[in-house]
Amino acid sequence: MLDLFLDGFWLGEDTKTLINHHLIVAMDQTSYERCIFLRLHCYKLETDGVDYVGEKLCMSGDFIKMMWRRTRFLRDVLKHGYNFIFTDTDVLWLRNPFHHLSLNRSMDLQISTDKFNGNQWSEANPINTGFYMINSNNKTISLFDSWYAKKDNSTRLKEQDVLLRLMRQGWFRKLGLQVRFLDTVYFSGFCQDSRDVRAVTTVHANCCRSISAKLADLTAVIHDWKKYKGSSDNQTLTFRWSNHAACINSWRH
Repeated sequence: MLDLFLDGFWLGEDTKTLINHHLIVAMDQTSYERCIFLRLHCYKLETDGVDYVGEKLCMSGDFIKMMWRRTRFLRDVLKHGYNFIFTDTDVLWLRNPFHHLSLNRSMDLQISTDKFNGNQWSEANPINTGFYMINSNNKTISLFDSWYAKKDNSTRLKEQDVLLRLMRQGWFRKLGLQVRFLDTVYFSGFCQDSRDVRAVTTVHANCCRSISAKLADLTAVIHDWKKYKGSSDNQTLTFRWSNHAACINSWRH
């Protein structure tokens, strides 16, 4: 998955230099060694008593544990005063996302959505924690503290579901957070394709259960992108993303 993630930067528009600003957080030794081999900025996230080797299917027990461990790590990063963009490695960066993200420090959180409802301020948007930009301040740290505190009382729920529940319960407003929900025209995914290839910035393999399915369908996205980049304006008008068949079928097994 890491190599495919990096392909997006090499093939994208105004994205190559962004690789040098990424910290790759590896959950297992194999991924960490691959990261080191590629001479990237690498960090191995370890948890006593937990083995993250091998695939963790979406919503499996180990998958949920891994997502909560990630949340704790990101909370620690915030507490050290760092603002950051978090991205899963199943998100292809095809264009520089900073062109469509606000750099205003009053914007606490800008987060991707599975399906955008047309209103960037609406808490009715279904959030996705696979891509977001966050500023470090007392409000966002309090959010992560409250979020992580729900871990042991949220059986069978992944961390994204718990954050969505907190939002629905009014925690964003309670903490005074300024939150912007990202339009899938720019920050798209398999749940809702971008309808404009001339604007799309990221493509997330969400609504997908297995790594093998993500790899297959993200590879198709890379092929679609190459085809678009080599096409004429007339062909661009008729552009269509390939069907995400592998991811659709991944839920049937």
